[in-house]
Amino acid sequence: MSDLQNEPQPRGAKVKGRHPVDQLEAANRFIAAEAHQKMHDQRLWDLRKKRDAQMHLIPEWEELRELASEIKEHTLDHLADYLEEFERNATANGVHVHWAQDAEESNQIINDILKQHQAKTLVKSKSMLSEECHLRQSLEKSGVTVIETDLGERIQQLDNEDPSHVVVPAVHKTRTDVSKVFVKTLHAEQGNNDVHYLAETQRETTRPYILNADAGMTGGNYLVAETGAVVVCTNEGNADLSANTPPLHIVTVGIEKIIPKMEHLAVFIRLLSRSALGSPITQYTSYFRGPRKGGEMHVVLVDNSRSTRLASEKFRAGLKCIRCGACMNTCPVFRRSGGLSYGSTYAGPIGLILSPGYNAHKYRNLPFASSLNGSCTNVCPVKINLHEQIFAWRETLADEKELSLSKRILMTSLGKLFAHPKAYRTAVQTGDKVLSYLPHFIVYNQFNAWGRQRDLPKTPKETFHSWYAKNYINKGKGDE
Repeated sequence: MSDLQNEPQPRGAKVKGRHPVDQLEAANRFIAAEAHQKMHDQRLWDLRKKRDAQMHLIPEWEELRELASEIKEHTLDHLADYLEEFERNATANGVHVHWAQDAEESNQIINDILKQHQAKTLVKSKSMLSEECHLRQSLEKSGVTVIETDLGERIQQLDNEDPSHVVVPAVHKTRTDVSKVFVKTLHAEQGNNDVHYLAETQRETTRPYILNADAGMTGGNYLVAETGAVVVCTNEGNADLSANTPPLHIVTVGIEKIIPKMEHLAVFIRLLSRSALGSPITQYTSYFRGPRKGGEMHVVLVDNSRSTRLASEKFRAGLKCIRCGACMNTCPVFRRSGGLSYGSTYAGPIGLILSPGYNAHKYRNLPFASSLNGSCTNVCPVKINLHEQIFAWRETLADEKELSLSKRILMTSLGKLFAHPKAYRTAVQTGDKVLSYLPHFIVYNQFNAWGRQRDLPKTPKETFHSWYAKNYINKGKGDE
């Protein structure tokens, strides 16, 4: 058997209440599982390459990105108006619309709806908002059996793990990992890791739950204010089954998912799947305008700190996100450290700017899990300035004194050094000379994080400043 089949799947970050998540520790464990790390990196880079191929097939790609960004900007500027328009039109269509200020209120509303219908089983399609609100755990405490119908989400549910990616929740798992999970939970055939067999096993064991469920739930990729409709994009058709098979359909969706008109929907549909998976369109783009005949439909509009972010000029751009995962697929840190190392619902670049908004102390380390290379910004279909937002969060966390003691000491010391040019140049010249003579064990120690995985470059014979002074300033060429 190959290393990939033998190697145990690394687990995610060790989340301890409100304590800061140690993303570095979890990332190191993922990197140490070399076969999984290599597989994960390659899978996501393949998605990035497919996205690029699709981009080059559409001459107006950049115009689409610009238009999508402008639509989102306009919508956020008039968010309250469009939400009220959606409520009016959805209500006219026979939909019950609810408003939830936070995760607790959203969970309570959904619990109450299920109790009113005496519903004890709920089948649901993938929804990052429900993960954000820990909805499944809340419902299970109330005695409701919740079944994830998306293949990746079902795998993660059975393995008691959060999704590691907003689009491909189990991308960090090998087929052998999935086989082991299914053997334990679905009584699958021991050692059979054929992907078709595993997918069939999940489908056959989930289908009875769908057919007999008391209620179904979906998220929403878009809300169309003009028609009061909910649009859901999937590749498995499970959202259609969850919404249409049970008599009760509940939609849980963030208030930022609103768009003004039907004509705007086409722009986002063209961008979404191409950015996420490198495919021209999702297999199913479902348009729910009202309840099924004889059924009932509820839409729960959830704030959960979104209005606070809306009021922030610095961080409001994060509300434009359409959850395509393109920034994750291109991010070198995410690809090599795995999504579960972030210890938050949203990982990768988008997680670095969203998670601290929910709890700055708990997620204070995440904005530093980035090289600020800007690739995430380059691929974002709605042109969120992700790398600039990540840097802004670093500044904000420093201002709020949320940096660790070691970082505060280091940054304060460096700040004083950089503020005095002569002292800085002297330190650089001295350091370069000293490094050339120090023994290896002194340079490469536990305090030199850079040297843990790479050698330091050879020190130059002279600094740029001294070279410039010698060749230009001293020769009177400083103005050239």
